[in-house]
Amino acid sequence: MYTTTWCGDCRNAKRFLNDNGIPYVEINIEEHDNAAEYVMKINHGKRKVPTFEIDGRAFNLSPYDERRFREELGLN
Repeated sequence: MYTTTWCGDCRNAKRFLNDNGIPYVEINIEEHDNAAEYVMKINHGKRKVPTFEIDGRAFNLSPYDERRFREELGLN
């Protein structure tokens, strides 16, 4: 999960993951070398966070949408 400290959508996504016992690794794009560039590459030049990479598949959740997040995670 690619995030920033100021991102409200990131906080919502982390809360959902924590509340549902879903493990994740958080990478703050402002603190890790090349993370922002990677997020921009995935999101066609935009720094959209949160961005997720799951089993080689990447997507962003900006704006946060719990229903879509559940679908992306296969929790329907």
